[in-house]
Amino acid sequence: MKQITRPQALVFDVNETLLDLSKVQDAFNQAFQNDYAFKYWFQLLLHYSLVDTLTGQFHDFKQIGEAVLSMTAEFFDHPLPIAEKQTLLQTMVQVDPHPDVEQGLSLLKEAGFRLFTLTNSPDETLKKQLESTGLGHFFEATWTVNAVKRYKPHPDTYGRVLHKLNLPPDHTMLIAAHGWDIAGAAHAGMKTAFIQRKGQSLYPLSSPPDLQGKTLTDLAHQLISLPA
Repeated sequence: MKQITRPQALVFDVNETLLDLSKVQDAFNQAFQNDYAFKYWFQLLLHYSLVDTLTGQFHDFKQIGEAVLSMTAEFFDHPLPIAEKQTLLQTMVQVDPHPDVEQGLSLLKEAGFRLFTLTNSPDETLKKQLESTGLGHFFEATWTVNAVKRYKPHPDTYGRVLHKLNLPPDHTMLIAAHGWDIAGAAHAGMKTAFIQRKGQSLYPLSSPPDLQGKTLTDLAHQLISLPA
């Protein structure tokens, strides 16, 4: 791993990076009676958010999630009642943090890092997630892509954050569990750190992250040890 200096601002992805979606996965897989149902739905959610971005449209993540849930039902030939669909979508705001997250954020906050979020989820969903998990107090500001109406990894999503921070890109760092998010932030000039959550991997054709670790606590210790 190359030697880097300590970034001033840390920008966190939320879903899967900070929040454990295993309960959501269990609910989807049980509803469709298929162990691949959640992964299929979530991949469609990411895929069609990029379709919106590339075609100049914008529907928020919740709208796309509902649309691709119907597509998932068609794929698995397993129709669901409207009420059950709504219940499944609601599970996205009924999640817990990964076990390492609170300690990792506490270490970073105590060490003087400025902490922020950037997520594809809409503002309302992010607000509910941070309220229900109790993580909101760690962050100086919480941002979503709704302001620019383009989804990560479009450069404008990171560009707006950099404008808000009023910092050079290499004085900031994106922390995420998704290879595509790491690739997008690196392209925007930000430092990057990858959390190796179960089932996640880096994109081999993109630049490697500046840091990586199995937990946020691991990354926190690495960040704290960096020279200013």
